[in-house]
Amino acid sequence: MTEVNQAVAAEHGLSADEYAEILRILGRVPNLVELGIFSVMWSEHCSYKSSKAHLKRLPTEAPWVVCGPGENAGVVDIGDGQVVVFKMESHNHPSFIEPYQGAATGVGGIMRDVFTMGARPVAMLNALRFGEPSHPKTRHLIAGVVAGIGGYGNCMGIPTVGGEINFHKSFNGNILVNAMCVGVAEADKVFYAAAAGIGNPVVYVGAKTGRDGIHGATMASAEFSEETEAKRPTVQVGDPFKEKLLLEACLELMASDAIVAIQDMGAAGLTSSSFEMASRGGTGIELDLSRVPMRETGMTPYEIMLSESQERMLMVLRQGAEDEAAAVFRKWDLDVATIGRVTDTGRMVLSFAGEVVADVPIAPVAGASPVYERPIEPSPPPVPVVSARVPSPLAPLDALQKLLATPDLVSKRWVWEQYDSTVGADTLAGPGGDAAVVRVHGTQKALALSVDCTPRYVEADPKMGGCQAVAETWRNLIAVGATPLAITDCMNFGNPERPRIMGQFAAAIDGMAEACRALDFPVVSGNVSLYNETDGRAIQPTPGIGGVGLLADLTRRATIAYDQDGLTLLLVGECFGWLGCSLYLREIVQSEDGAPPPVELEAEKRNGLFVRELIEQGLLRTCHDLADGGLLVALAEMALASNIGMRLEAPPSGVNPTGWWFGEDQGRYVLAVDRDQRKAVLDAAKAAGVLVRAIGQTGGDDLGIAGQSAVSLATLRALSEGWLPAYMEAGQ
Repeated sequence: MTEVNQAVAAEHGLSADEYAEILRILGRVPNLVELGIFSVMWSEHCSYKSSKAHLKRLPTEAPWVVCGPGENAGVVDIGDGQVVVFKMESHNHPSFIEPYQGAATGVGGIMRDVFTMGARPVAMLNALRFGEPSHPKTRHLIAGVVAGIGGYGNCMGIPTVGGEINFHKSFNGNILVNAMCVGVAEADKVFYAAAAGIGNPVVYVGAKTGRDGIHGATMASAEFSEETEAKRPTVQVGDPFKEKLLLEACLELMASDAIVAIQDMGAAGLTSSSFEMASRGGTGIELDLSRVPMRETGMTPYEIMLSESQERMLMVLRQGAEDEAAAVFRKWDLDVATIGRVTDTGRMVLSFAGEVVADVPIAPVAGASPVYERPIEPSPPPVPVVSARVPSPLAPLDALQKLLATPDLVSKRWVWEQYDSTVGADTLAGPGGDAAVVRVHGTQKALALSVDCTPRYVEADPKMGGCQAVAETWRNLIAVGATPLAITDCMNFGNPERPRIMGQFAAAIDGMAEACRALDFPVVSGNVSLYNETDGRAIQPTPGIGGVGLLADLTRRATIAYDQDGLTLLLVGECFGWLGCSLYLREIVQSEDGAPPPVELEAEKRNGLFVRELIEQGLLRTCHDLADGGLLVALAEMALASNIGMRLEAPPSGVNPTGWWFGEDQGRYVLAVDRDQRKAVLDAAKAAGVLVRAIGQTGGDDLGIAGQSAVSLATLRALSEGWLPAYMEAGQ
């Protein structure tokens, strides 16, 4: 076995100080197995050593929160003895190296986080960021990632109901693949990962262990370089059919009283699952690694402990339940083996072929990893943009056509048509709206789901960008009529050892926390992905937010599509014409200057609660929030979704027309209401202190602005839906 020293520790991603701390904890030099354990458990990916101090500032509690951060996924009460279980995670580095398997195993991993808690997954979402379309790798990465997500999710029979895709040069060398899974469970059947019961058996179930994925956690905790392709062996290989069997077997056994604790083998595999279970339970564990089912010959204890082979679970069972569990898992054609037991020693003792190969204390490995207060450098204030001085080289409808054909705004139908969004027959609204809506099976309730972030806002002003990401998620849930419940986050940033990057992270957390408190929207789970950069070039900071809301009555919901001529279009919220950091500025003026639009949280909440009340009262059937591209883009999206045109009034006098049509002011919605309901809505708005104004009406087969020529919906649709298929076909 390799002799361990400082150089070997460095090869495992451990600093000199960290290696010295390991020597202090053990009172001796670790062997290679023990060093491998410390290296993965103390990696950024597993230990959150650079982010822990900041994550504590996020609000995580509310009367409806059953379980917040710290478990496999968050748990929120949705009434009637039911809970929703959800989490979002990243699989960025693996997906860049091997896009199909990287994305597929990201989907499989987040599903296991949910069903390991006793919840049946009911929906998947994803948030994808790619480099410039002109970059030689982008088309290949899109094809592989989309195929991987669809291949795994479709085989599992879990609908993929929503997501978002952005393009920017900062992602050329480091794409982002964030996956979110949502499940539903009975409130009294939620399972946790705290090993308990001295003498209870520790049982391995699922697929056999191989050599795939070894050092995946440490690979995900380092920057990319020119040697990235050499890391391909650290990418796991998934088998969705095996995972489907594992899902059904786990849920069947969970219906009994056999399981004391359960944990999926995700990053760092058997190491993280065993240490985390023991740490949460305050116990020890003994494992005989010779009993681990293996699919390759000659595997060493080091490889067994660090393998990230997929579709595996670790359980602590009630004594005497081994035969019951074995019968269930063998029925589902899964490997099952009792590989150890719970002890009261507080230590992890590993043996192999009759010899002890590791003996380390659990607490300092799992719960006392280094915590770094890294230096912080604030981002420089963005260059001001005065909207009145922004050039207007194109007429509004000409600018609209150019915007709708840009990669960030084009229809992503080519992507979502590769996903099964309706399997299970509970999807009420899939991709293409503000939020997906999924019926809680067998009830009149539904869940609203959305994932959101605007990386260019976060790069320009990390605090405001973090605040806006939370607010936009909240707004998307409101727009379909849901009561927002809670969020999960996926914090994608560059190298935390760079003060500017750490400053972005800390400020984004502050902005998120402020929005979560103001909107009663706590954080219940999440993931941190750092070192997202290549050769020193960081991605745009991307704190992805996944939100879940509840519709108590699924018949009272709104969509972005209207269904008839003659409806009145109403704009909710103030228009200041904010063009800084806007897509109009970037795509039409070729400038990325400016501060992001400010989020006035009091107005955000007031406007949103007003809109939701209209939907609940049945006064509103059509609603769309305003986001990228501003008012005219939102109106075009509504018209295309409806296949019915609209006639729009000219901007109010004294308002900059470009800012009116393309400003990205926050807290705004467009409504379509019957003429006989218009007065009731306007009266309600006045009583609520919400600004609402009429801006046009629906009708025809084109989109027109008073005093200007119109553009046909057919033209807009061709621009919106034509780019992505043509781009992907060009590479075939």
